[in-house]
Amino acid sequence: MEGHPVRVMLKYVWTAAPALVALLLLVPASSVYYTATGGEGCAGCHEIRASYDLWKQSTHRSVSCAACHGDSFTSGPSFHMANARRLAKHTEGDVPEQVQLKGLDVVRMMERCKSCHRQEFADWQAGPHGSAFSKIFLDEKHNRQRLLMDDCLRCHGSYFDGGIRQLVTPIDTRGPWQFTDATWTNQPAIPCLTCHEMHRRGEPLRKPSQARPRPAAREEIQRPSLALFDRREQMHVAAIDLPLPAMRDQDRPVRMSPDTRQALCYQCHAPLATRQVGSGDDRTGIGVHEGISCLGCHEKHGETTRASCATCHPRLSNCGLDVEKMDTTFASVGSKHNIHFVKCADCHTKGVPKKRV
Repeated sequence: MEGHPVRVMLKYVWTAAPALVALLLLVPASSVYYTATGGEGCAGCHEIRASYDLWKQSTHRSVSCAACHGDSFTSGPSFHMANARRLAKHTEGDVPEQVQLKGLDVVRMMERCKSCHRQEFADWQAGPHGSAFSKIFLDEKHNRQRLLMDDCLRCHGSYFDGGIRQLVTPIDTRGPWQFTDATWTNQPAIPCLTCHEMHRRGEPLRKPSQARPRPAAREEIQRPSLALFDRREQMHVAAIDLPLPAMRDQDRPVRMSPDTRQALCYQCHAPLATRQVGSGDDRTGIGVHEGISCLGCHEKHGETTRASCATCHPRLSNCGLDVEKMDTTFASVGSKHNIHFVKCADCHTKGVPKKRV
């Protein structure tokens, strides 16, 4: 019988077969096309031409688009669903003037950063900048003392798609607090792209030769990718274009290190408008450490400082004491002598002894 269930099912299978075959052939074919064209195929969409042109001049130009952004073989249904939504918008004529990575897109890209930058990723993950959203925004002690606001996202969540009310509820100092979308609970609040712009112009890194030149004052200390992502402008600002503040200790101008990398640190660890040392979130060194760069003591990705004293100090100070055991916050977080601001006179209240010969 023509209406038999088996016959009907076979009819639908044969009808759908050409579409299924075309789909199966399209997936590998699209990946081969985009790989073979070296990214030029990706740039066929006019709204990413600018990004493509930047990539062609960047330090990552030898890395394919798919290596960072994924392709047809990328695992994870959310990746393909997001692409399907973008395709639907394109067919409706809703084409963005500029492509912007969404918050979860940035998180997914970090796994690809890790595939090449394993040590840097491990250091970042183990340090304070690797903290999750839950550690920052569900901190009861902090939330009872200070009201959460949109400006918190400037440093802690610059890629989050929305304001503070779309992230945490309630917005008060009573709590209890929870995320409006639990997806963000364990996501990194300060991902790699907060401080690095992948398409920044520069030369690819090369394997150093065996006979490396002796380090000099003019040696490069920063990579071109160093840049702050400004969530208000939705763009990166290169570290070399960020200003270093003119800090003051009361009425006295503070001597600042010329290390331009610090300008990136100051965007979040900033003083109040008075530019007084120690105000706001500032940690500008004065006293015995005045004029030393943040990165003179803090490692780049992990921010660890445990080996920093030995970089400049002999085991014993001019006083004959082990500097790592002196009464400072380096030895104990409970010390009243903050390592950033400590002066010789803080301990030598009756006068600083002369240097031993």
